[in-house]
Amino acid sequence: QVQLVESGGGLVQAGGSLRLSCAASGRTFSSYAMGWFRQAPGKEREFVAAISWSGGTAYYADSVKGRFTISRDNAKNTVYLQMNSLKPEDTAVYHCAAAPVLTTTPVQYPYWGQGTQVTVSS
Repeated sequence: QVQLVESGGGLVQAGGSLRLSCAASGRTFSSYAMGWFRQAPGKEREFVAAISWSGGTAYYADSVKGRFTISRDNAKNTVYLQMNSLKPEDTAVYHCAAAPVLTTTPVQYPYWGQGTQVTVSS
C-alpha cells in the first residue's frame, strides 16, 4: 500500500514556474514507477510525465516536453515535477500516482494522490 500527498500547486502567471512535490508513505516507494497526470474541468485525465523506480528513465507528454522535468528522491520518498514556461492550458488539477511498472496509462496506476490545483493566468 502506498499513500501519496501532493503539494506545491497555486496560481502563477503565464511564463512562470512551479514545482510540485508528491510525498509517499511506505518503505517500498523506491520499487514503484511514479507518474504525474492532470485533469482540467470537463476533460479526461491526461498523462504528463513518468519516471522509473531508479530515476534513470523518464517519459513526457509532447505538450510538456522541454518545459517540465520529473525527478525523484528515493531517500525522501518524494517525486517532483518542475514546471517552467507555464501556459494557461496547463491549468488543471495535478495528481501523482504509483505503479509497479513504468507506464503512461492511467489505469495501470493503482495508487493515486488527491491532487493539487495549478492555475496559470494569461
